[in-house]
Amino acid sequence: MTPRFHSLKHFLGIPATSHHGNEQLVATLGGIISIVLVLLVTAAAVGPQDALLIVPSIGASAVLIFAVPHSPFAQPWSVLAGHLSSAIVGVACYQWIPQPILAAGCAVGLAIGVMHLTRSIHPPGGATALAAVIGGPALHKLGYGYVVHPIAINCAVILLAGIAFNCGFPWRRYPASLMRYKPHTGSAQRWPTVSGEHLSAAMDSLNVVIDVNPEELQEIVQHALELAQQELDAALPTVTMGRYYSNNKPGQQWSVRQIVDERRSDNPEADLVVYKVVEGSGLNRTGSCTRTEFARWVGRELQPTKTKI
Repeated sequence: MTPRFHSLKHFLGIPATSHHGNEQLVATLGGIISIVLVLLVTAAAVGPQDALLIVPSIGASAVLIFAVPHSPFAQPWSVLAGHLSSAIVGVACYQWIPQPILAAGCAVGLAIGVMHLTRSIHPPGGATALAAVIGGPALHKLGYGYVVHPIAINCAVILLAGIAFNCGFPWRRYPASLMRYKPHTGSAQRWPTVSGEHLSAAMDSLNVVIDVNPEELQEIVQHALELAQQELDAALPTVTMGRYYSNNKPGQQWSVRQIVDERRSDNPEADLVVYKVVEGSGLNRTGSCTRTEFARWVGRELQPTKTKI
């Protein structure tokens, strides 16, 4: 790829990586099921034609609930309060502002302000407010009843669908408060990174000049990686008896292990830990390895929550 293309990707904010394939499939199925349910409920309330004006609003919520279920914007309070407050604002703007264009602008803008005040920022709420203004006669006839049915009922349907559907996948339980394990305070993911200092140190150690051939450059990079790994090993997390750790991998690769036994030794090759998989991939399996090997596997330390589903 050309530097110009990379610059364009950076400007547009195109991610370098995408979600795991299984994760994409799960999100897709969840979106299909939830929107079919919402559409059926909405059509029963206002008829099939006007239901199409409301579904885009809830459809945007489905993207958040099923694609990024742990996003702050996707949590139940944001979904429920965001949609309901926006619906109230939208109806009020339609009834009190006679100019449709101004009413539409005020509906979305004021909905944003109210969501800020109620700490319920939910981007699809803007569409809910807008639909109350530009919707057809069937929606306008509902008045403030629009807030209860279909909006409140649709929110309930999609939230229940999100809870039930995501519950079957331990790494993406919804809402986020239902996750059995949460990141331990201060834990962070660690990856070896080759910095300019590593390269300089490697070149000094190998006593080579800047003008290098490919073989020398490969040796420099390899040596730099070894230095980076040594630096990483020096900062490995402390693996403690009874604690919980996750590999922080995506989708079905996600796993949580608890240290259930250990045999300490000053010799790193004899310093062993025994672990049990308590959540995710390999559930209920046990295994053993050196403390250093386990620490390298760790993505972050977790702590159990009180929630048991």
